[in-house]
Amino acid sequence: MTKRRFKDNLYEEFSRLGKALSSPRRLEILDLLAQGPRTVESVALETDQTVPNASQHLLALKAAGLLQSTKAGLYVTYRLASPNVASFLLAFRRLAETQIAEIERLSATFFEESPEPIDARELSRHLSRGDVVLLDVRPRQEYEASHLPGALSMPLRELESELVRLPKRKRIVAYCRGPYCVYAHDAVKLLRKRGYKADRLQEGVVEWRALGLPIEG
Repeated sequence: MTKRRFKDNLYEEFSRLGKALSSPRRLEILDLLAQGPRTVESVALETDQTVPNASQHLLALKAAGLLQSTKAGLYVTYRLASPNVASFLLAFRRLAETQIAEIERLSATFFEESPEPIDARELSRHLSRGDVVLLDVRPRQEYEASHLPGALSMPLRELESELVRLPKRKRIVAYCRGPYCVYAHDAVKLLRKRGYKADRLQEGVVEWRALGLPIEG
């Protein structure tokens, strides 16, 4: 094999990853599966797609080595191929945030009425003192896959009916899938409207784990 042929073949293989990530839907799917395994039907529902479209995107991501799947009866469940995929997603997002100004503008516009979020280090200090109640407002299956230590599972759609369980005198911190997830944003709005002192955590499970902090589940 010539040097040129070797380089052509090598970068062709590298480019498979870029091709797999060229779709916004596929990036959204990877972000979703970083929270935990899901069936094709569940992925389709969460990303507002038809099942056939979601299936095609999942197959493309699997072909690029980013996903693994298992089949049980009629249902196929997908998950990230390894923790390296989650690490790559974080690095990819951070690069995009530093190089593409529009990302910050979009985020600032959408969350302009949201209180400034707290970060993982601040929350970690509060947890060590036991002076906050931590809520995981993601769908319950994501909580069961992994969650922050001591967090209560209180999916956003159930939050209003579960408020009676929450103490009014303690600070409430809600988190979901990371800095661009709207579940925690909506949860904090509801909690403050009902008279609770509530804040949104900037990070989610993936970011928390990347900081070397403990995860349960």
